[in-house]
Formats: sequence, structure tokens, C-alpha cells
Amino acid sequence: MYRRKNAGGNAHDAETGFGLARVLSKLGFASRTESADLIKAGKVKVNGRVIRDPERRTFAGRESVLVDDRPIHAVHKIYLVMNKLEGVLTSYTDPQNRPTVYKYLPQLDSWVFPVGRLDAKTSGLLIFTNDTQLGEKLTNSEFGVPKTYEVKVRRKLNDEAIERLRRGVRLDDGYVTKPCQCTVMKANEGSTWLEMTIIEGKNRQIRRMIESVGSEVSKLRRTAIACVRIGELKGGTTRDLTAEEIEALRRL
Repeated sequence: MYRRKNAGGNAHDAETGFGLARVLSKLGFASRTESADLIKAGKVKVNGRVIRDPERRTFAGRESVLVDDRPIHAVHKIYLVMNKLEGVLTSYTDPQNRPTVYKYLPQLDSWVFPVGRLDAKTSGLLIFTNDTQLGEKLTNSEFGVPKTYEVKVRRKLNDEAIERLRRGVRLDDGYVTKPCQCTVMKANEGSTWLEMTIIEGKNRQIRRMIESVGSEVSKLRRTAIACVRIGELKGGTTRDLTAEEIEALRRL
């Protein structure tokens, strides 16, 4: 499924051009940061010449691009969903040698990146792809992509606190969150289980929202991004997105 195809960008890229690091990223070769590092190290040639400027305007459809003297072609687009385990980092490597999400990916012939992040204490749904255009759309707050979470709160929340969460709360940095869906799944004196759907993605947003109403999250799991749901996917495993899911995400 993940074999390379011999194609070199699209007509729009050929007409407008992009910075060289962005071209490598759009072709699914590496992240933009990793591509910039390769370029600065002198490992990338355009039309036979070593280029060290990551912003050098490049026309992928009309120019020859080599990395380590090997031609770079566009790759088949990859779309995966992972059920991230609690305690796993959403990063490529970790200086403390803690487990990262890349340990749980299947063997692929193309670099992929996580669409957004989950902190180490949060489990659940992550999308991985080498489709940078879709990735940028899903993480751009202007598109208002809904993300749904199961949230366990350490105490019973009253109706006023629930309504504040729905309307929007002021976070510790002064930012006021947008209205969200917040449904009580079950509650007792010691805890409350909520299902929350937000359309933005501030750092640790759900945890900070709960803190703003005087409580604390004890368990957090993302269950959906737009139409993509985690379902019965086992922790630490992945599956391919369906064609219907991919098309629905593109239409957002």
C-alpha cells in the first residue's frame, strides 16, 4: 500500500514554486525542519547544484531534486489513525529515552507526522499522514475541526460549572475558550465523567478548562476528530483511514 509512485508534484506547484524545504515536506520526504537540516548540510541538489538555502524557490514539477544524489518523487499519501497509550510521547525522539508514538507505527516507506499532539498523560486518537495540506487544515483553528474527548474529573461538577464550560471559560493566560459541547455521562460524589467536543486546540486546553472551574482532570482520552472515531481500536495499534473518512476530512 505504501509503495512510491513516480510523480513530481502537481501543476500548481510547478507554476508557483515553494521554498525547497517545503517542497521536500509536501512530497512526503521529511518534515520541514528535517528537510531544512538536510539542505543546510549540503545533502540536497537542485538541477545538479548543491543548495544550502531552505527557502530557495523550487519548482517541483520542472526541476530535478536530489537528496544524497537520489531523486525525490512524490509518494503515495498515507493516512493512519492510532490509539495512543497513556505515557507515550507525541514526538519523534526523547532525550530521556521514554517511549514515543513512532515506536507504535507500522513499517512505512514514507515519513509521516502526527496531526496535532496529545500530552503524555492523554490517550486516544491521533491521525498520522504525509499529506501536509490536510494536516495543516486539521490543525488550523479557522476551520473549527471538532475534537471529542472523554474526561474524568476528580469531583462532582455542579450545573453551574457545566454551563460555564459550555459557554466558554477564561484560561490561566486570559484566553477565553469558544463555546463547546459538554455532556455529563455519569457522576457521583467523587468524580464526574464528561464528553467534551471542542473546535480549537490550545495547549492542554481540556485540562485547563477543568482547572478554571475549580477541579482537575484525572483521566483524558480523545475519541474522535471530526468524522474519524477511535471505535474498538486497541491501545498502541493503528489502522488505515477509510476512503470515506479521508474524503470527509478533505471536505471540512
